[in-house]
Amino acid sequence: MSEAEQREAMEFDVLIVGGGPAGLAAAIRLKQAAPDATVCLVEKGSEIGAHILSGAVVEPRALDELLPDWREDPPALATPATDDRFMLLTETKAYKLPTPPQMNNHGNYIVSLGNVCRWLGAKAEALGVEIYPGFAASETIVEEGPGGATVKGVIAGVAGILKDGTKGQNYEPGMELRATYTLFAEGCRGSLTKQLFERYKLREGVAPQTFALGMKELWEIPKERHTPGLVWHSTGWPLASDTYGGSWLYMLGENLVSIGFVIGLDYPNPWLSPFDEFQRFKTHPEVRKMLEGGKRIAYGARALNEGGFQAIPKLVFPGGMLIGDTAGFLNVPKIKGTHTSMKSGMVAAEAVAAALAGEARPPVLEAYPEALSKSWVWTELQGVRNIRPGFAKYGLWGGLVNAALDTYLFRGKAPWTWGHHADNETLKKASEAKRIVYPKPDGKLTFDRLSSVFLSNTNHEEDQPAHLKLRDPGRWKGVNWDQFRSPESRYCPAAVYEAVGPEAERELKGTPDAEATGEGAEVEAGDAGARLVINAQNCVHCKTCDIKDPSQNIDWTTPEGGGGPNYIGGM
Repeated sequence: MSEAEQREAMEFDVLIVGGGPAGLAAAIRLKQAAPDATVCLVEKGSEIGAHILSGAVVEPRALDELLPDWREDPPALATPATDDRFMLLTETKAYKLPTPPQMNNHGNYIVSLGNVCRWLGAKAEALGVEIYPGFAASETIVEEGPGGATVKGVIAGVAGILKDGTKGQNYEPGMELRATYTLFAEGCRGSLTKQLFERYKLREGVAPQTFALGMKELWEIPKERHTPGLVWHSTGWPLASDTYGGSWLYMLGENLVSIGFVIGLDYPNPWLSPFDEFQRFKTHPEVRKMLEGGKRIAYGARALNEGGFQAIPKLVFPGGMLIGDTAGFLNVPKIKGTHTSMKSGMVAAEAVAAALAGEARPPVLEAYPEALSKSWVWTELQGVRNIRPGFAKYGLWGGLVNAALDTYLFRGKAPWTWGHHADNETLKKASEAKRIVYPKPDGKLTFDRLSSVFLSNTNHEEDQPAHLKLRDPGRWKGVNWDQFRSPESRYCPAAVYEAVGPEAERELKGTPDAEATGEGAEVEAGDAGARLVINAQNCVHCKTCDIKDPSQNIDWTTPEGGGGPNYIGGM
């Protein structure tokens, strides 16, 4: 622990960090397999589902295994997928392409993943799982012993620390939540998982993880434009051919449309603004006609793991294991990861239940990765391992050709496996890249970032230390500004980062920049000519800055529990 402080402690057989699909599936399977086990789940969001964001079309395979009768009591807004369309966009035209077999959604369901998690949370609680929302796990408890450093749980619920680092009037030291086994289900780029990677060298011998940023809006549209069950994807415009990405548009519920855009964070142009590319995408004639007359009611953003099979880290270490998207089980060509994440949690739970039933209770449960490697998750991810790297290697057109060859000729069994490069290493210097000028938002179809953040219901305790930290403030001017002209002010989809000062104003004229609220803003780095302002209040916890910063100088850490977005039921 970082400080010697008296805290209350609670003991459990199993502790789960994160209330997403993987963590909740693990909790349910544990109570199914070991009803007498004590299981605790902590979630940093204000409630289960508050921080959950996805398209989402769910393949029910894992759900069928976990709760076979789930269709008798389904989650809200579960709409059967009925019509697949895969489109190639130019600036003015849309061409329907053959739907790849991985994108065939027959038998799948368009859902609000937040609602699915709320529904799973209720199932878990009914089985006796103790769930603590608004309880951010800020530190891992690691103790040295005869077998080396072993994870013993986490510290969660620390609150009341003031901006200057002192303890305020409402200070709470948090609690020690201790367990025989701790399952980390933090989602993409988990802050505790990131530290575990380093401590236990879990990424040695595997490819670097590669990521994407996904942004989503929820719209209500006129009934005559709504086709329940439509699953619409696109690639191409507005992105350049050297930038991986595409869109989704799913129609669910009563006149609701989930629309989103994903951009691979290995993009090379530092002038690119993912948020503004998303807004520009909506102006395409085919997209505009589906949204016209509608109203945007919600917004959110999050990062996605796209490294696939070759980037899966070592999953177990003394006292703990990694499950779900924190380990990276997204099937990129299928554009789905909920089913694989849930299955990983279920397999881990079965390994834990078997260990709890024995007397030895080994600290490292190798039974989990062994069983997972024999499951359909492994087969599925192994078969598509070369498709995402193909786009990084050959661009859009070569990537499409490679995907077709890998799918139809090699059938996922090519005798090679391509790796990845780290996303923070791909940016060109600002002087070597083409500036991108984006149109101003019209407030009807396209919007600015601040109005979007407002719709995410994001809020943080104002007087707490900024949870976005620069490892070396002096590095920003010489690297981020001098070489790349503050890319964080463009890749952040929530107006957190802003380059200010006379030099910045002159250099960034005509390019998208953050729109500071002024509340809680802190000048972190730079000089009178150009300096960086961090508006941590705006953060929607997407963690793009932690991933894409060129010198890995930004650390995303957990704010006080409950802080961040509060996504509504349709997200």
